[in-house]
Amino acid sequence: MKEQHLREQICQIGRLMHQFQYIDGTSGNISARLDGERVLATPSGLAKGFMSPEQLIIVDMEGRKVGYGTAANRDLKPTSEVLMHLEAYQQRPDVMGVVHAHPPTAVALTVAGVSMQQCIIPEAVVVLGLIPTTPYATPSSSENRDAISALIRNHDALMLAYHGSLTVGPDVWTAYLRLESLEHTAKILYMAHQLGGMTPLPPHQVEKLLQTRQQLGLALPADGELYCEHCGVCHVPEQHIERAEDVEALVRAKVQAAVRDTLKELR
Repeated sequence: MKEQHLREQICQIGRLMHQFQYIDGTSGNISARLDGERVLATPSGLAKGFMSPEQLIIVDMEGRKVGYGTAANRDLKPTSEVLMHLEAYQQRPDVMGVVHAHPPTAVALTVAGVSMQQCIIPEAVVVLGLIPTTPYATPSSSENRDAISALIRNHDALMLAYHGSLTVGPDVWTAYLRLESLEHTAKILYMAHQLGGMTPLPPHQVEKLLQTRQQLGLALPADGELYCEHCGVCHVPEQHIERAEDVEALVRAKVQAAVRDTLKELR
């Protein structure tokens, strides 16, 4: 995508984030990968709902400013969360856009200790995957980069405890749409919690959703392990079983059987 088109699209996303109250004041930030060495990012201290395309800044993969839209904006600084964006790009060559926001319902769930890393909403299972919450990290610091480092490789959407969200995608528009889906999911979980509780989908239903996720090209390499751990969809070759402990028991049984067969051959 041409740089000017990306500038305009990022400004459009900023307006939508402001309109739907995913951000307030000057909070939030957006970026898009220009190439292997440069990233187009929102500046620090500007309201993202009222930016103009020339105000966006180009940074290198170390976060240093290497370009700006016009001379009038040369004193603008990159977003204070730029290190978090760069961590996503460095770990995920497939990521071309990153959006950091403060969606109220989703953030409230982290404050209340309610995890979004559950298989409850079918569309979220397919489109977002599991949504973990990072440990608390001081906003606008390198702590945020460190907090997402162990998770971003295997997730397209993260919650930053007490703070906000991070969504990524193959383009910046997809990263934004995942933000919309994340907050929509959080609202449903919140209402379900208010109504008395949340009942996860049974593993055999989650398995069908994961097949759809795979067919749509949305699956990530660690999905099998993660969905086994959190949603009970566990697999061994040619078999499906619903609990991780059952996988371990089956593996032990197979090992024991192999040992017995070997001992018989040696007699």
